[in-house]
Amino acid sequence: MNYKKYKPYPTVKLKNRKWPDKTIKKAPIWCSVDLRDGNQALEIPMNLEQKLKFFKFLVNMGFKEIEVGFPAASETEFTFLRKLIEEDLIPDDVTVQVLTQAREHIIKRTFEALKGVKRAIVHLYNSTSVLQRKVVFNKNKEEIKELAVQGAKLVKQFADEMEKENIIYEYSPESFTGTELDYAIEICEAVLDVWKPTKENKAIINLPATVEMSTPNVYADQIEYFCDNIKNRESIILSVHTHNDRGTAVAASELAMLAGAERIEGTLFGNGERTGNADIITIAMNLYSQGIDPKLDFSDADAIVDIYKESTRMEVSPRHPYVGDLVYTAFSGSHQDAIKKGMDRYRKEKPKYWEVPYLPIDPMDIGKNYDPIIRINSQSGKGGVSYILENDFGYRLPKNMQQDFSLIITNESDKKQEELSPQRIYEIFIKEYMNIDNPFCLKSYNVSNQNGKVSVSAVIEKNGKEEDINGDGNGPIDALCNAVRKYSSVKFKVVSYDEHSLEQGSDSRAVSYIQLQDENGNSFFGAGIDANINTSSMKAFISAFNKMIKN
Repeated sequence: MNYKKYKPYPTVKLKNRKWPDKTIKKAPIWCSVDLRDGNQALEIPMNLEQKLKFFKFLVNMGFKEIEVGFPAASETEFTFLRKLIEEDLIPDDVTVQVLTQAREHIIKRTFEALKGVKRAIVHLYNSTSVLQRKVVFNKNKEEIKELAVQGAKLVKQFADEMEKENIIYEYSPESFTGTELDYAIEICEAVLDVWKPTKENKAIINLPATVEMSTPNVYADQIEYFCDNIKNRESIILSVHTHNDRGTAVAASELAMLAGAERIEGTLFGNGERTGNADIITIAMNLYSQGIDPKLDFSDADAIVDIYKESTRMEVSPRHPYVGDLVYTAFSGSHQDAIKKGMDRYRKEKPKYWEVPYLPIDPMDIGKNYDPIIRINSQSGKGGVSYILENDFGYRLPKNMQQDFSLIITNESDKKQEELSPQRIYEIFIKEYMNIDNPFCLKSYNVSNQNGKVSVSAVIEKNGKEEDINGDGNGPIDALCNAVRKYSSVKFKVVSYDEHSLEQGSDSRAVSYIQLQDENGNSFFGAGIDANINTSSMKAFISAFNKMIKN
């Protein structure tokens, strides 16, 4: 790999930079460019019906500015905008945006498409970078600036010829990150001199990282430098449009906001040319996770995924921040244990703020549920396994039993080389701990209590032969244990016993758990269920005892 053929991106000499000490306190102006930048990057661009459906979805999400296309680029783009206008499909509080190069016939065609629009942003651009000037256009700085100025004049001319339409001007020095900073300011000021924006009627200056060329902090420096040095700063809305060539478009947009950007252009899931645009979902949800209203509706994340997949024919990564299928899922044992404890605490204490380990937001906020948070494979631990049993089936396993069962589950997953479903986990639990009636089977029992003395008389079956046993103790389980000891001469002790109701109400069943220990210190667990607490506890004992005998 010949890394020496690449040179480092120059930094910005910015004294006393202010953006590192700032915090984001409100959402920016969002502009979705899914229907233009995102659409032009698709192998199969959206047709008219798909664009219309996507537009309506973006409106419902809360976008107030939507770039609907490049009307001069194709008949579909032109027809789509005409349909939106002629059928009055643009809500009064939504502004459509159109893109145009700084060329007369393209600008003219763009305004033909805008005829009758209530309010629109006309986005003028031309490339200004050193490389584009040298390689693509073979023009010097003055020639490139003149191209932008002439384009601005034509946009203003056509806008002035429209009677009632409200046209907002936007200019982008395309490939801004490859353009000398002072020259970028110079060319933007030349365009603004034509448009003459005011505090009341601002123009948009958009500074695109058409190709992401630096770390996000350098981009933030560029934005702050631009804001500090552009004249009449109060008459412009500073916008950014970051691409993801270095994989940091989201970070670059966020730092740009700290540096003075008020508006962000981007797409759902970062769709766009090459590695894509800034992902508006991630940026907006990042704000949400900090207690800031993103001004967009993400309450049904699955619907967003569905419209995206349908319209673009692309997939969404299961690890996509916030909305991916696996982002709220833990397989790791330590993560599962922390999530389980955090969820238990949150439900019990109901604190003011969401605080659950490994879950930056409550999945319910975006229409997810808690079912897939913990999934079980060979990497899982006792916390995850016990969470599944409790959350899905109501079993609250004692701590030692959790450890015992988790080893069984992880071994099973490792052996099968697959994830285990909750139903499969439940089936293994029943098989391992319940209704184990071989070699001993409890056929019947009777409990009596006289003067504080508890006695148990029972009928057990072994190898098809029934025998009567009896014993005394301080409770039914202790009495049954003593009876079994006399009958079998097996040495063991009860280490722990736990019980709880499996359902609520008068007809609820009891579930009992018991841990036995043999003379060598080995532990064996059993569980039992019955409407009668004595019966459930004795079922648990017999299951544990049989496991010990068979061992």
